[in-house]
Amino acid sequence: MPAFPFTAIVAQEEMKRALLIAAVDPSVGGVLVFGDRGTGKSTAVRALAALLPKIRAVAGCPYSCSPDSPVEACPHCARGRGKSHQIPVPVVDLPLGATEDRVVGALDLERALTKGETAFEPGLLARANRGFLYIDEANLLEDHLVDLLLDVAASGVNTVEREGLSLRHPARFVLVGSGNPEEGELRPQLLDRFGLACEVTTPTDIATRIEVVRRRDAYERDGEAFCAAQGKAEKALQKTILSARERLGHVSVPDAVLENAARLCLALGTDGLRGELTLMRTARALAALDGADTVSVAHLRQVAPSALRHRLRRNPLDESGSTARVARAVEEVLGAG
Repeated sequence: MPAFPFTAIVAQEEMKRALLIAAVDPSVGGVLVFGDRGTGKSTAVRALAALLPKIRAVAGCPYSCSPDSPVEACPHCARGRGKSHQIPVPVVDLPLGATEDRVVGALDLERALTKGETAFEPGLLARANRGFLYIDEANLLEDHLVDLLLDVAASGVNTVEREGLSLRHPARFVLVGSGNPEEGELRPQLLDRFGLACEVTTPTDIATRIEVVRRRDAYERDGEAFCAAQGKAEKALQKTILSARERLGHVSVPDAVLENAARLCLALGTDGLRGELTLMRTARALAALDGADTVSVAHLRQVAPSALRHRLRRNPLDESGSTARVARAVEEVLGAG
């Protein structure tokens, strides 16, 4: 059955906007979605990947390298490249119980035992290259896997030094995590690695709940027909994403917008400059999606909550949540929308 269409997802506008922004500009740094179970988190990730156009990859390359990427970056392609073909954008699930070998790759035992060869068996990070690495319940991920992800997410390269193996391979992916905050907090180091953080809640509006149930039921009864009915909307959104990618490099960010971003981060007391950088990149990607040539304060206002809510220091004197604190600072610094 085809993936549930992205354009058929009801409500959850902040989550959908964040995923589209990450699809336009992966340098934003990934998306974290926290909220109730059954609110469409994993559905949205798979729907977005299915919506994106196929990518060209070197045939037979376990890392799905682009034919235009440097050959020395990949141990497979460095031995020579053959034909290329088109493949869907990879979406790889990282299970909570995954072993380190399964994640980073390990010695191919079958070839070692039957042929006496030392060969590498790629792991989940290899499969996720140029796609999405999805971690459900990211707040429950074991610490040693978190450390691995931090290293690879920062460098875009997976380095393997074990069992007589010594190699490096490309591992650039959009990191998407989801979880329920009631089940535990995310490690600060991993939390900071996500560019955007969204909150999703179970709809309380009767009409919205009915529409969600109606669409899901129609999809499960006849997925092909349901997806076909959304075909026009899906193609239109795909065209918007492609146009935004082409426009992105030409979208300007005025000094006044950068000043507002800096003032906003100062007002919230965020550490470092990652907040300003993420705000700028996110607002620029949103402007590209809107077909604009220049980032405006309105773009900054829209992305501020998802770009900053997870970067705030805890304030024991302020009992309001991070979303409310960001909203208050946005109104004080940028004015009412």
